Amino acid sequence: MHPSDAAGLEDEMNFKWVGPVVLLAALFIGDQIRINRPGHKYRLTVEVETPEGRKSASGVLAVHPDRGYSRGGHTRTVGDAVFVDLGGGKNLIALLAHLDGKLDLDGINYLALRAYTAAGGKRVSFNEMNRLTGTVPVKDALIPVLLSFGDPANPGTARVVLPDDAQAVLGNGYRLGEITAEVVPNGFWPLDFGGALGEPVTRGIAAKLPWLNGPDNPAATALRAARLPGVEAIDAKEAFTRK
Repeated sequence: MHPSDAAGLEDEMNFKWVGPVVLLAALFIGDQIRINRPGHKYRLTVEVETPEGRKSASGVLAVHPDRGYSRGGHTRTVGDAVFVDLGGGKNLIALLAHLDGKLDLDGINYLALRAYTAAGGKRVSFNEMNRLTGTVPVKDALIPVLLSFGDPANPGTARVVLPDDAQAVLGNGYRLGEITAEVVPNGFWPLDFGGALGEPVTRGIAAKLPWLNGPDNPAATALRAARLPGVEAIDAKEAFTRK
């Protein structure tokens, strides 16, 4: 066989592998998107009435079902607690936690779903969530644990703020306003371009609470200072941030 013929045959054989390899790569990437793409994302907004007017802040959270069953079927939320700067050194934080006798980290996974169900008067399925629109109120037991820090640089200054008595901690003229949830565009994992192409998860709580990533579990120190029950049974940092 002429050397040029042999080279051509080798090129042809190598080329035959390109199609299957590209197909396998596409299937793998597609499966990773399926597994890792959030089930839905929602914006949690917290408003506070202050003597200087209404102050608010919001954060986008992503809710991930365990499609690959690597977490035993456990749904998880990715994002940060919502920090409302009230001015004058005052603040209010909506944690990624609820109180159900003790601290519960799972409720945040279903906050939006339960809020839409309550607002519509009929059960909303998890698979419907990313197709919903509009803003719904977050009320009563759906309201996350609310904290305020006398000094955001000191975790030991945390105090619980009761939804119906914010002024007991924040002072006269302060009142909890609306808390709302709103489903936002999901995007395509791992790319979030904003707007219709997917709202990125909100980060920034570590800049507001500079101790959060420090040693000796300062998140637990904050939760204990607020006299919240069940701190020892949870990963306290997950009340503030989830990855």
